[in-house]
Amino acid sequence: QVALRESGGTSVRTGGSLRLSCVASKYAHTQYCMGWFRQAPGKEREGVAAIYSDGKITTYDWSAKRRFTISYDRDENTLYLQMNNVNPEDTAVYYCAARDFQCPIVANQEAFTYWGHGTQVTVDS
Repeated sequence: QVALRESGGTSVRTGGSLRLSCVASKYAHTQYCMGWFRQAPGKEREGVAAIYSDGKITTYDWSAKRRFTISYDRDENTLYLQMNNVNPEDTAVYYCAARDFQCPIVANQEAFTYWGHGTQVTVDS
């Protein structure tokens, strides 16, 4: 069992930046995938990006790719999402997720086994 805990969500102005964090309990496997998803008000949850244990990144939301950066600190067991130049469309609950082995090519939520409870990001216009 892997426990995930997100933090860093806050209210920020359009054009601002913030970094989300997700601390993971130690992973039993050496090969794993961790990702960020988000759910905007009234919309379905969608994938943002994922990163494999070898550092390979899989992008799910290409419109956010130029502004968001996913990274993983193996020593701290912490997943990050650096969000720059945010806009009101980025307002959502952001979730951290994890699964064994490779990252799905598409944002298949059912493929992720472990989920955090989410952290709220609100972007004010």
